[in-house]
Amino acid sequence: MKSTIRFAEIKLKESFKKLKKTNFEDKKLYKWINRAMNDLENNAFCGARIQKKLIPKTYLEKYKINNLWKYDLPSGWRMLYTIANGEICILSIILEWMSHKDYEKRFKY
Repeated sequence: MKSTIRFAEIKLKESFKKLKKTNFEDKKLYKWINRAMNDLENNAFCGARIQKKLIPKTYLEKYKINNLWKYDLPSGWRMLYTIANGEICILSIILEWMSHKDYEKRFKY
């Protein structure tokens, strides 16, 4: 199912744009996230759904979400997003991306 991509916060969108203009590693991350966004545009459900009981409270409180999805990026990076159903389209809202180490901390693995 096709979707429209949005960032949860303007600061996050600005951080994404800055990745393109910085060092080699950040440019790779920019390309990976961009590819993930293309995948999400074609299929909002292409990531792995996180069980509701495992959704960190910080996301529930900050974004008032009721679902959370994980998209695996190369080199252990993760992109987290939620799916919202609007009247006209499905929105994939990117919440953040993080290294695998930070992902494990956030989810207390």
